Amino acid sequence: MKVTIAAYALSASLLAAPVMATEPVKIGMVTTLSTKAGYLGEEIRDGFQLAIDEGGGKLGGVSVELLVDDDGRKPEKGKQIANRYIKRDGVKIMTGIVFSNVALAVVPKVVRGDVFYISPNAGPSRLAGKECDKNYFNVAWQNDNLAEAMGEYLQEKGYNNVYLLAPNYPSGKDQLAGFKRFYKGRVAGEVYTRLGQSDYAAELASLRAAKPDAVFFFLPGGMGINFIKQYAQANLNQEIPLFGPAFSFDQRLLKAVGDAAVGVHNTSQWNWDLDNPENRRFVAAFRKTYGRTPTLYASQGYDAAHLIGSALKATGGDPGKGDAFRKALESADFSSVRGKFSFGPNHHPVQDIYVREVVKREDGSFTNKTQGKVFSDHADAYVTECRM
Repeated sequence: MKVTIAAYALSASLLAAPVMATEPVKIGMVTTLSTKAGYLGEEIRDGFQLAIDEGGGKLGGVSVELLVDDDGRKPEKGKQIANRYIKRDGVKIMTGIVFSNVALAVVPKVVRGDVFYISPNAGPSRLAGKECDKNYFNVAWQNDNLAEAMGEYLQEKGYNNVYLLAPNYPSGKDQLAGFKRFYKGRVAGEVYTRLGQSDYAAELASLRAAKPDAVFFFLPGGMGINFIKQYAQANLNQEIPLFGPAFSFDQRLLKAVGDAAVGVHNTSQWNWDLDNPENRRFVAAFRKTYGRTPTLYASQGYDAAHLIGSALKATGGDPGKGDAFRKALESADFSSVRGKFSFGPNHHPVQDIYVREVVKREDGSFTNKTQGKVFSDHADAYVTECRM
């Protein structure tokens, strides 16, 4: 009788627990691994892969297979990769896109096909607002957010004549819109450069002539490297202080730029020195695995992996359980390297944003040091436009 009761109890407990998938869950990563911005995709991939490796090939206790391909920063190529993942590989979860123009070409079609897309980077305003979707989540930020924080910071510091510069693509426009949302002073100039541009001589000449008291710019990856170097070569860094979002001052970019970036303030939702247990462990593990300090892109890839893992765990590894998987993603039941983290109604983060300063260490290397918090529990400006 005791054996029968015990067997019944065991059977009941097994029925109550989620049944784990027997085959690995495929996750499709479309990201930028070539061009001078290719290291951004590498960081996202490496942060994501670290989470998988730490789980012994699993996320949330569920075996996963990560498929990775390079979009070359080209929207059409991103669409081709996504289509292949869905039709050939049966992917139900996608991630990885770096650039907003690629995201706008890929994401809307993906999520309409009952595939979940979890963005570890690109967060265009359209996808946060009028084109939001129940199957789209962004674990990084909405494009405007870090620029909004810098607008607030420069407003507080009393700058009243700021020159603005960004690439002419969706994220560039979002960045400058976000900055102006909180900065109320005079705009000395607002210039949009070509995406992927490498020579900024003409822009620097116009900037000098405008005589601003500060410059806010958004130029990620290789664009930022070239601009900061040329800015210093023109001795403008001795005359007009530079400010920007973290995208133009990530750890790998600083290694390439060096002294030209020292003293520059930038805004970010994350830094390697944020003092919480999950972040300390992540930074140590990333350094041990890859031999370098992670960038914010790596932290976003890592958080995206753990968010997906939390939903896989809750649904027994079955993203096909659409409503349950979505609910699990919305709960954000994972330990973020940022500390406190939650989603707003449009599936974009509600989070703290900090100001950092570029410093030179005693060993001659360069890094960002967190100086203080600009926003607490900051949500994006487009949430009221979202109707799911």
